[in-house]
Amino acid sequence: MTKKSGPARKRRSGWAGGRVRTSVTREPRYLLRLYVSGSTAKSGQAIQNIKRVCEQHLKNRYDLEVIDIYQQPSLARSEQIVAVPTLIKRLPLPLRRLIGDLSNVEKVLFGLDLRVREE
Repeated sequence: MTKKSGPARKRRSGWAGGRVRTSVTREPRYLLRLYVSGSTAKSGQAIQNIKRVCEQHLKNRYDLEVIDIYQQPSLARSEQIVAVPTLIKRLPLPLRRLIGDLSNVEKVLFGLDLRVREE
């Protein structure tokens, strides 16, 4: 003899109104920090270049923080910045550092894991 403890419950995992729920694959959000030195031409060029790359390849999926090492030297020390401009990709992991004015788009895309290096 089996004992019933109450009304049977419908399982709803994966079902909504008779339709199968599909999980939405979200593309990763990028967290970028660009370290610059004041308003030098190279710093300005790096800012323009990374903004262009982000708008073309990461539209609505990135946060870019521009840090002037003269105004916030403690941040530069804590990140061990030895050359500027330096872009640090904090998320998604792995952490990556790109140094220079970021004018070589292919290298920037590769450094951000947006392109695979072709040999």
